Amino acid sequence: MALLVGAAVWGISTWLLQDLDKLPTLTEQVSARIEAVRTALAAGVGAAVTLLLAVRRQRHQELATAHTTHDAAERRTTELYARAVEQLGSDRAPVRLGALYALERLAEHTPALRQRVVDVICAYLRMPFTPPAEQDRREEIRDAQRAARTRARAAQRATHAGTTRPAADRSRDPHEEHQVRLTAQRILEDHLRHQDSSVHRWWQRRTTDPNPRHWAGIRLDLTGATLSGVRLNNCRIGEAWFVGATFTDMASFGMTTFSGEAQFEGATFTDGAWFGGATFTNTAGFDKTTFTGPAWFDRTTFKGFTTFYRATFSDRAAFVEAAFSDEAEEEPEFVEATFTHCALFDNATGLERAKLNDARVALASEGIERVWPPCWRVEQAVNGWQTLSLAAGMEGTSAEEGIGAADGGAGSAPGG
Repeated sequence: MALLVGAAVWGISTWLLQDLDKLPTLTEQVSARIEAVRTALAAGVGAAVTLLLAVRRQRHQELATAHTTHDAAERRTTELYARAVEQLGSDRAPVRLGALYALERLAEHTPALRQRVVDVICAYLRMPFTPPAEQDRREEIRDAQRAARTRARAAQRATHAGTTRPAADRSRDPHEEHQVRLTAQRILEDHLRHQDSSVHRWWQRRTTDPNPRHWAGIRLDLTGATLSGVRLNNCRIGEAWFVGATFTDMASFGMTTFSGEAQFEGATFTDGAWFGGATFTNTAGFDKTTFTGPAWFDRTTFKGFTTFYRATFSDRAAFVEAAFSDEAEEEPEFVEATFTHCALFDNATGLERAKLNDARVALASEGIERVWPPCWRVEQAVNGWQTLSLAAGMEGTSAEEGIGAADGGAGSAPGG
C-alpha cells in the first residue's frame, strides 16, 4: 500500500513539474513546486483510500459469500440427517436400508456428525427385536406365499367394499428386519476397524493412510441390544456399553482395543465369545455375564480394573497367556464366578491377588481339561461343587503342580 501511494505521488509530481523551468522567476518556480507536491499528495492519498475501500468491499463480499455457502451446506446437512432419521422409522425395509447408508455417507463427509450418527445407529439396534427362528427354506417360502394370498384377498374385499386402497400392513417382516440390523452392525464394524501403520524408515516412501474409513474416538452404547454375529475384530473403540445385551451367533472382538470403559454387565453370549488378543486399557466389566458357548480370552490384556463377578462359563473358558495388570487400582475379581466346563489359565499373569470369594467349579468329567494359575487352588465344597481360593506360597509352582497339590489332580484331564 505504501509503495502504491509513493508511486502515485512520484508520478503525479513528475508530470506537474515537467515544465517548471519555463517559469520566469524563482518565486514562481518554488510556488509551483509546492503546489505540485500538494496536488500529488492529495491525489495519492485519494487513490490509497479508494483502493482500501475497494479491498474492504471485496473482503466483505467474500466473507458474506463464504457464510452463505456454509449456512446453505449446514442446512442441507441438517435436512439430510433429519430425513434419514425419519426414514429409519419406515415400515419398508428398503427405505430403512437407504436411511442407514445415507447416515453413513453423511458421517463420512462430515466428521463432526460421526458420533451423532453412531448414536442413532446404536439407538436403532437397541430397539426391541426377536431374531427370526431358523426354519426350513421351503416352509419359509410357503409362509410367504400364504401371506401374499391373504393380502390379495384382503385387497379384493376392500375394492368390492368401495375402498380405493387397502390399509397398509405396518408389521415388519422379522427376516427383513434382521437384514437391516445386520447392515447397521456392518456400518459400525467397517468404520471402527483399524489397521496399525507399519514402521517407516527414512529412506522409504510414505504410503497413504491405511485407515481412511476409520472413525476415531467413537463411543458405543448398545445397552440391552440384540446383536447377531458381531464382528468387531481389529477395532479401536472408546467407551463401550453392552450392558444387558444379547449376542446371538458368534461374537468376535479379537485384537480390538477398548480405550475407554468397556461394560458387558449382564450380557448373554448364546454362542462363542472371542476376545483373543484384545486390549482393555480401562475398566473391563463382565459382572453377571453369561457365556453359554466357549469364551476365549487368550492373550488378552487387562490394564484396568477387571471383574467377572458372578459370571457364568457354561462352556470352555480360555485365559491362556492373558495378562492382568499389577498396576490396576483393584485386584481382578472372579467372585462367585461359575466354571462348569474346561478352564484354561496356562501362563496367565497378574492373578496372584485375584478375588475368588465363593467362586465355584463343577466336578470334572471325562474330557474336561482344566489348568488353573499356580497361585490358585481347588477345594471340595458342598453339593458336589468345588471352590477356588488363593494358595499361599505357591508362586514358584508350575500350573500342573499347583493343580495336583490343590485337588490331587482332579482338575487335570483324565489320564494325565
